[in-house]
Amino acid sequence: MNFQPLTPELVAAFEQIVGQHHVLTAQGVEADVYADYGRDHTEDLHYAPDVVLRPANAEEISQIVRLCHEHHVPVTPRGAGTGLSGGALPVHNGVVISTERLNKIIEIDERNLQATVEPGVINQVFQEAVQAKGLFYPPDPASKGSCFLGGNLSESSGGPKAVKYGVTKDYVLNVQVVLPTGDIIWTGANVLKNATGYNLTQLMIGSEGTLGIITRIVFRLIPYPQQNIVLLVPFRNEEQAAAAVSEIFRQGIVPSGMEFMEREAIEWSSRYLNIPLTLPEDILAHLLIELDGQDLDQLYKEAENLYGVLEKYDIGEILLADTVAQKEELWKIRRNVGNSVRYNSVYKEEDTVVPRAELPKLLKGVKEIGRRYGFNSVCYGHAGDGNLHINIIRGNLSDEMWNHGLREPIKELFRLCVSLGGTISGEHGIGLVQKPYIGIAIGEVQLELMRGIKRVFDPHGIMNPGKIF
Repeated sequence: MNFQPLTPELVAAFEQIVGQHHVLTAQGVEADVYADYGRDHTEDLHYAPDVVLRPANAEEISQIVRLCHEHHVPVTPRGAGTGLSGGALPVHNGVVISTERLNKIIEIDERNLQATVEPGVINQVFQEAVQAKGLFYPPDPASKGSCFLGGNLSESSGGPKAVKYGVTKDYVLNVQVVLPTGDIIWTGANVLKNATGYNLTQLMIGSEGTLGIITRIVFRLIPYPQQNIVLLVPFRNEEQAAAAVSEIFRQGIVPSGMEFMEREAIEWSSRYLNIPLTLPEDILAHLLIELDGQDLDQLYKEAENLYGVLEKYDIGEILLADTVAQKEELWKIRRNVGNSVRYNSVYKEEDTVVPRAELPKLLKGVKEIGRRYGFNSVCYGHAGDGNLHINIIRGNLSDEMWNHGLREPIKELFRLCVSLGGTISGEHGIGLVQKPYIGIAIGEVQLELMRGIKRVFDPHGIMNPGKIF
């Protein structure tokens, strides 16, 4: 990639487009504020952009990108910076385009169960806005209180509700995109069925900002489930907890949430949140299970069936959340596991996914690899999807082991996933940090097809360079 340096003339042109106040440089703002645009939640990585731009709409983004295309300047699209694969890091410096000002919910169409939004809307803000109208947008990443919807599309984010309702890609009807050439397109139509040409909408979702910048999104919505039951199930054996997941589905029970937390995960999170939680010494893992729907009596019948499945395993006393506050507290513990791990130590998070029945083998393999290479891991994740987040804790590992020695055990982890029928990322994307391992999961023929698509969209390679390939 033959990128060109940013010139004073280009910076002046950017100021004409977005206004001087929305052109940020290292000399113009506080150092900590500027540094935040060069990092996300991936380990402790940091890359400094040459300039940060905060446009207000698609037309401004189009003008910026057209200039960058003409002058071969790298562009890194950025949402809230909550990603875990380095997708928002400006590894080639250049221009960071922040979507923070594109934060409007443009329309909630109650007749057609659709909504049109800008990419800088926070996930939870959108969820609460549609819930106020009796509607439901299910994708709910752990960072839902801060992550942007545009970033959710870029990674096809999931979250706990994915087990029953699906991930981000299942709710997107149409997307407005600024292409790397500066052209603005809509990828589809605001309809539930569309067999008109290639599906550019789904191509954009999960493309990690390498094919364009999303500037508007049309979502489909569903009716909001009014009732739910939440249970915390303790297990004396981690592999039994993983095995119970598949058995629950085989018995015809489809939870709206099915989350796995090993002992250290739930302990660290409750301590981080200052929530008192005493675990018996023999409890090694938990499943957090939610059932939802419109009929509470029917949910209690499902819960009875669930108890019947769980009693086959070596479990402790099941906690049935009695109040809304208790339910929220349990979910708060689960959603803050990642924050608690980050608080305790620098870590590398591997976003593995396998068919759910293979979870026990994956979990056993993770621990065995850790013992051989001398690292500790904290595991948790969306068990109902077979999606296990493996957090390798730095602890006392040497710089050499941390920076270089872990490459081989991580390769082993990923080879294990692929051998079990899985892959190396379920919802965090490839980005920067998983790029060296993509060949474990995807063959060279498929990779070259993807590179070809990238070249068609982005002939100069300016859009989020250094990611995926």
